[in-house]
Amino acid sequence: MGKLKTKKGVAKRFKLTKTGKIKYSGGGKSHLASGKTTKRLRSLRKRRIIGTRKERSFLKSMLPYR
Repeated sequence: MGKLKTKKGVAKRFKLTKTGKIKYSGGGKSHLASGKTTKRLRSLRKRRIIGTRKERSFLKSMLPYR
């Protein structure tokens, strides 16, 4: 069996934590910031974690060597 290919778009956007959860940076903060509240922009800075097992297993299949 040959090598598995990593989905490069997924590899750039998602990182695995040590416990196996997937963290990512959400969208919505690159432009049009003047129309958003300061509280909202602060919360958009945070990393988010994918919670459901179904989504995690789907993304892990796209990251075979991580």
